[in-house]
Amino acid sequence: MNGDIDPITLAVLAGRMEQIADEMDATLFRAAFNPIIAEAHDASHGLYHAATGDTLVQGKSGLPIFVGVMSFAVKAVIDKAAEAGDLAEGDIYIFNDAHMGGTHLSDMRLVRPYFRDGELFCYLASVGHWHDVGGAVPGNYNPSATEAFQEAFVLPPVKLVRGGEVNQDIIDILMRNTRLPQSAMGDLNGQLGALDLGVKRLDELIDEYGAATVRGALDALGDRAEALMRSELEGLPDGRWEAVDYLDNDGITDEALPIHVAIEISGDRMTLDFEGTAPVTAGPVNIALPTAVATAYVAIKHIFPDLPANAGVMRPIDVKVPKGSLLAAEFPAPVGGYTETILRMIDVIFSAAAQATPERVVANAYGTINALSIAGKRANGQPWVMFSFYGGGHGGSAESDGLNHGNAPISTATIPPMEILEAAYPVMFRQWALRPDSAGAGTHRGGLGAVYEIELLEEGAEAFLFGERGRFPPQGVAGGEPGAMNEFSFEQDDGWHRPPLTSKMLGIKLKKGQAVRLETPGGGGYGEPSGRAPEQVAYDVAEGYLTPEVATEKFGAAWKDASK
Repeated sequence: MNGDIDPITLAVLAGRMEQIADEMDATLFRAAFNPIIAEAHDASHGLYHAATGDTLVQGKSGLPIFVGVMSFAVKAVIDKAAEAGDLAEGDIYIFNDAHMGGTHLSDMRLVRPYFRDGELFCYLASVGHWHDVGGAVPGNYNPSATEAFQEAFVLPPVKLVRGGEVNQDIIDILMRNTRLPQSAMGDLNGQLGALDLGVKRLDELIDEYGAATVRGALDALGDRAEALMRSELEGLPDGRWEAVDYLDNDGITDEALPIHVAIEISGDRMTLDFEGTAPVTAGPVNIALPTAVATAYVAIKHIFPDLPANAGVMRPIDVKVPKGSLLAAEFPAPVGGYTETILRMIDVIFSAAAQATPERVVANAYGTINALSIAGKRANGQPWVMFSFYGGGHGGSAESDGLNHGNAPISTATIPPMEILEAAYPVMFRQWALRPDSAGAGTHRGGLGAVYEIELLEEGAEAFLFGERGRFPPQGVAGGEPGAMNEFSFEQDDGWHRPPLTSKMLGIKLKKGQAVRLETPGGGGYGEPSGRAPEQVAYDVAEGYLTPEVATEKFGAAWKDASK
């Protein structure tokens, strides 16, 4: 059947199916109650294979990490349905168990089988980061968690909807296990609406083209993605390249944790071997195996950006993750800080790949989402939880300087705007600015990090931080220098303080008028700093990106003549 679809029809069907996923994304973004979904777009939708759960199509506005992870989530539902033997049209499963579906417990997954003429055709799925799912810390980023139960309420795959009938008991359990039930209910309804729209649009597409043609197109798109990936690999040199980088600590013990990768290319195949990575930790920087595999996919997509977003890309790639490592944690190991670990995975993959094909790779980005939550009660007793993530500098590349104040390379999300956060929560941003001298020097410098200073306007609250890159800076490639490290401080009656574990802390008591301050890392530089044109250095000094002293230290004094 694949060979019977002409290229024009295939392109049209590919666009139509991508549009279905894109519309599902847009539906949830508009309907969600919490800013992490509505403003930051921490969510994703897609179509998945009926038997394997492999990603067939994903929306372009959702998080790339979900491309690979959600295939594991759908496979968990496939296995659960096969065991029960009761899969039916109109069913919808819901769960957040990260060890089965990847990422962390804040990400609520809804999986819906799509039937056509009584036959299972594919699955539709929605995932979104809920604002709060119980646990010891509001917002669920608990840097001192030693088991999943301290992070959030854990829900295995269960039927939220059975044959079109909603199981209210499941909703009641969910709403009883969140500090913000109105937000959770709004997000849940948004996800259900997105799935309804996906079913409607698939019905319209198959009515127009027929099930056999659409199924054939999905198969063809996967096969073509595989062929493109093999072609890309054949164009690279054969060999083996290694890199290692470190997490600051696990939030419990103040010891650095290595993440090591060896990339091997042979013909049209690639192996990513993470032997040498630290073992499972007591603290929540572990990730489950599905998350590790999905992260490898995200890194590969960055290196080969023209490849389509489906599972065919990964067929020629072997991902080897040692059992017992922090990249293959098993339940109930804590995994709440997964974002920090997958960012370091991407960094080491980039650093290793740069040795083989530097022109394709960017230097390390800032490498932490700085998951900061501030929580308290308003004067009327109503609880509030401000959870957000914060930007930093991206790495320089062969083509350009790194992006200033961008979001993490695991996502296409946006940083929630200051105005939205101030309108929703009793806080005021004293500062929201670029961080001078934070970019890694290079022929193409890294992007600048940011400075955020957030003042509390209510009488009292607690702050919690889960960050990284406080001790190991983002690395440059091809001779570029590292970016600045992460710095966090908080205000108390006797002045400003720093966390004992540098980048992680919980239970920071704040009074009205006191603040927390984040100074986020810059990106690594690309190429030797001596290759940077004096005119570019002079421009950076004029714009305030570089102080004159650092400009002279990193690039020499020639920029002074260029500024005249």
